[in-house]
Amino acid sequence: MSRIELVGWGVVGVGLAVFSVPWFLWGNETVVAGLPIWLWWHVGWMILTAVVFWVFTKRAWGIGIEADVGDVP
Repeated sequence: MSRIELVGWGVVGVGLAVFSVPWFLWGNETVVAGLPIWLWWHVGWMILTAVVFWVFTKRAWGIGIEADVGDVP
């Protein structure tokens, strides 16, 4: 894996963590389909996080941990 891909996955991970709490929805009392909008944010966020993790497991599992074939002496 390239260094750019390692940094990219790191940025994605930090982004998922930062936006997991909907700071911008604090104090918002909007209700959609009987549930507060912030709860819908969490439902959507969990779906997005699951998809991103699935892509990560298929594409970059072990990045930064496993040695590339060219790195082994």
